[in-house]
Amino acid sequence: MNEDLFADLIPQNQVKTHKRDDTHRINARMQPLAERLRPKTLDEVVGQQHLLGPGKPLRVAFEEGRPHSMILWGPPGVGKTTLARIMAQAFHLPFIAISAVLSGVKEIREAVEKAEHHMQQTGESTLVFVDEVHRFSKSQQDAFLPHVESGLFVFIGATTENPSFEVNSALLSRSATYVLESLKAEDFEKLLPRAIEAESPGLIFSQEAKDILFNLADGDARRFLNAVELACHLAQDRGITEIDADLLRQSLPQTLRRFDKGGDNFYDLISALHKSVRGSDPDAALYWMTRMIVGGCDPLYICRRVIRMATEDIGLADPRALEIALNAAQAFERLGSPEGELAIANAVVYCAIAPKSNSTEVAYNAVKSFVKKDSSRPVPLYLRNAPTKLMSELGYSHGYRYAHDEPDAFAAGEIYLPEGLENMHWYYPRPRGLEIKIAEKLERLKMLNRQAWAKGEGRIRSKK
Repeated sequence: MNEDLFADLIPQNQVKTHKRDDTHRINARMQPLAERLRPKTLDEVVGQQHLLGPGKPLRVAFEEGRPHSMILWGPPGVGKTTLARIMAQAFHLPFIAISAVLSGVKEIREAVEKAEHHMQQTGESTLVFVDEVHRFSKSQQDAFLPHVESGLFVFIGATTENPSFEVNSALLSRSATYVLESLKAEDFEKLLPRAIEAESPGLIFSQEAKDILFNLADGDARRFLNAVELACHLAQDRGITEIDADLLRQSLPQTLRRFDKGGDNFYDLISALHKSVRGSDPDAALYWMTRMIVGGCDPLYICRRVIRMATEDIGLADPRALEIALNAAQAFERLGSPEGELAIANAVVYCAIAPKSNSTEVAYNAVKSFVKKDSSRPVPLYLRNAPTKLMSELGYSHGYRYAHDEPDAFAAGEIYLPEGLENMHWYYPRPRGLEIKIAEKLERLKMLNRQAWAKGEGRIRSKK
């Protein structure tokens, strides 16, 4: 029917309303299922009961009408954006969304201008939601601080990475941090009927098909709803009313389990890799390394972590570990994937089987702790540099013994610590790998010192 032929029989505003309603219905159907099912109220949110259940922190904040700035930390698809939108709606606040991936200083400035205009007109704050806030630089994150403090912004930052590491401490201290959890099977059980009703009413999923869906979703509601939507389309195309496991597998592309490059999943995997290397288990170390690479982790990140392992957990017990780790990073940069990944695997296995020692780390941390608490002790005159005549006249460098002129390049009895610290020791080699020989040498040098002091030679101060 040509609507224009009847335009003169229908009030013009009614014609426009009909057109707008039809357009709205068409646009709604074009939206992904995950967007159509986005909750509008707290009661519609699935999961996160540790925050939204009766008497829980976010539920109480909503019920008491207390909007406040917050950091929402959790893996993808658990409702961070949804909660921000619900808060804006519940408290009747303007909602400005900024993506730290796509935005910069210009978008922050525009948000400030809009919020200031709204504040002048109504005296109310504006809710500013920053997705992937960890992607903003320190200076960009700092730009929000004065507006959070003044009350211009109710700031909500969403991040998949640990905010303790990725969000400025000043911004973090002005925001409550809430940890969102991956959805569980029981959450998906509640969500599935809603999805079927919205996409293909009457469709049935077998229990095995449900189990596959729940597993593939890996705690991500968006991934789950996208998979349900694909399955519903296939069922509609084939005119069937039940989805079994085989049909479900046909409807889905090859799907990898989510590798969250931030948040608990990421840190759990890298922690498992590090602990496996430290525990000298090459098989487990290779397994966790492979899980990370297959899941999408940047191999160079793994390289950096292996370098840390070689320094922190192996150290001087086998200095070659650091060399191999550094070479692996360089090899990967030259070869790329997948060939370069073998170089990383070599480094991981080598570090796993290498002798372990954290003696340098322990010593360094002990010295750092001591220095922070101790006074600034002067450098002994004989150890000071004397580049000028005046400094030489003041006694700088007088009495210094040049080790290379001494037997075995060792000035027996010399003291290199400030006065009062002659007997301090922080570095204790472990009886493993090269540090066995290091310990033997240190013991021999100490013996030479004791012999020199016994003869009245060397630097005479309070010494053992």
